[in-house]
Amino acid sequence: MGLLDILLGRTKPVAPDLDRLFALPSAAVTLEAAAGFTPSGSGAVCFATVEGAAFEQTHREVQALLDADTDRDGPPVELRRDDYGYSWLVSQRAPDQLHLLVNDLHAVNSSMEVNGFGPQLLCSLAGFRDDVGRTLALVYLYKRGTFYPFAPLPGDGQRRDNALELRVKAALADDLRLEQDLSRWFPVWGAPGL
Repeated sequence: MGLLDILLGRTKPVAPDLDRLFALPSAAVTLEAAAGFTPSGSGAVCFATVEGAAFEQTHREVQALLDADTDRDGPPVELRRDDYGYSWLVSQRAPDQLHLLVNDLHAVNSSMEVNGFGPQLLCSLAGFRDDVGRTLALVYLYKRGTFYPFAPLPGDGQRRDNALELRVKAALADDLRLEQDLSRWFPVWGAPGL
């Protein structure tokens, strides 16, 4: 970054650090103690929809890589599209296998990045639930290298539990690199894995 960038207020984008995903299992312990949320076993990687043979090859590579794991029921990663036009590669694990889910998310992100789809990567999330059925996602923003909590309220409307999100942010401040700019806490309505 040069002097002109500093004077004009431009900043160098943060390089994604996918290894930050490996902090999720320890953060899950804190999350359970502070707010009563436990892993749901669901996770997903969101990206701008990609078509073509190169993406199909990458998807097959991810499937083959994760197929080697025999501790799973069903397909290793399922491709879904949401109502907003984004694609999700979804992984399902047993709730007590968050460390394996994190490995899946890391492998999917890494494979897409290595195969030239890094610019299309948007976020990854791991789902959590509490005893009364509330859901929560810890969302990793690929381009920012930060996490934020997303807590949709139950029901038909698109409303979120802002108080819970802020409580989770405070509880996880020592466990995860959290996004400080709340305007970047994008809602991921209907995201697979929630």
